[in-house]
Amino acid sequence: MNSNQTTGLNWDASLPILRDTQLRERNSLGFAATAELSCVIRGAEQIPLLMSTVLSACIPWRVLGGGSNVVLPAHLPGITLLMEIGGQAIISTDQTATQIRVGAGVNWHAFVTWSLMHGLPGLENLALIPGTTGAAPIQNIGAYGVEVSDLIQSITAFDCTAQAFVEMTPDACQFAYRDSIFKRQPQRYIISAVTFSLPKNWVPQLQYADLTNFFSSQKNLPSPTAIFDAVCTIRQNKLPDPKVIGNVGSFFKNPSVSQIQLTQLLNAFPKMITYPQSNGSHKLAAGWLIDQCGFKGVQRGAVGVYEKQALVLVNLGKGAATELLALASEIQAAVQDRFGVLLEIEPVRM
Repeated sequence: MNSNQTTGLNWDASLPILRDTQLRERNSLGFAATAELSCVIRGAEQIPLLMSTVLSACIPWRVLGGGSNVVLPAHLPGITLLMEIGGQAIISTDQTATQIRVGAGVNWHAFVTWSLMHGLPGLENLALIPGTTGAAPIQNIGAYGVEVSDLIQSITAFDCTAQAFVEMTPDACQFAYRDSIFKRQPQRYIISAVTFSLPKNWVPQLQYADLTNFFSSQKNLPSPTAIFDAVCTIRQNKLPDPKVIGNVGSFFKNPSVSQIQLTQLLNAFPKMITYPQSNGSHKLAAGWLIDQCGFKGVQRGAVGVYEKQALVLVNLGKGAATELLALASEIQAAVQDRFGVLLEIEPVRM
């Protein structure tokens, strides 16, 4: 895109449009990236004002929250919406659940902490996941036996086709494993708020092996806060801190295979880690597959595979998206060659 296409556009006077914004601090991989134009979104009312010009001028655009699940190129043409809508509040409560409305720019872990401080359990298994609350439904974040879609009541989003705000039910969001309509149609919706429904009849979710083992010596069921602390400890032991080593957490999805394919794989690889699914398919541990191909701790220039967890690709200092994606392609080819399974990249490539 030629920069002349973004000059002289008739932006609303209330919009803080900036040029050549540096985004290294806005992506957890720590890649150097420059947004041709950017606008910090602090209120939902800014979105239709901005998008009326963006859509009429047909300039490229995208939304960036905490940047914890994206791979940024060196240059982002058009305009980047920097999501910073804040605030969280209890909007209703009844005998079964409490509803909380949260701005899309609220830090996810900070919100999980806030919910427990207010005696509202349910999100503790999702502690310490980086990023913003508005980004959580896009990826349908999940950890330790819980997916965020399990607790979403509705999502408020700007529909760029209708050019109006809509309130979307979970069914309308088309949630699936690490997926949603927002991920499949990134140019359709801009999430401004998420409403959660946290059940009052709280039941601890401890079926995930790491949590089962963590509390194995405890006779009584752990409290929500104890689970929160356990999840934080487990994650810190497994995953590098993005502030120290650039990463987006898990870089590949756990692939699904049929029962027939699983039987064939287990005959060849008896120690393969698998997880049965309710639909009859089976998930494979992507990290195990990568590790078996010898990639754990491997470096390629300024990027590599984390030495403690093969599922995590890292920026070792001055890496770039091109280097990381080349390494990802190398891993995909090796896994497919050995196991006949294609790994799907989890973060969004902008």
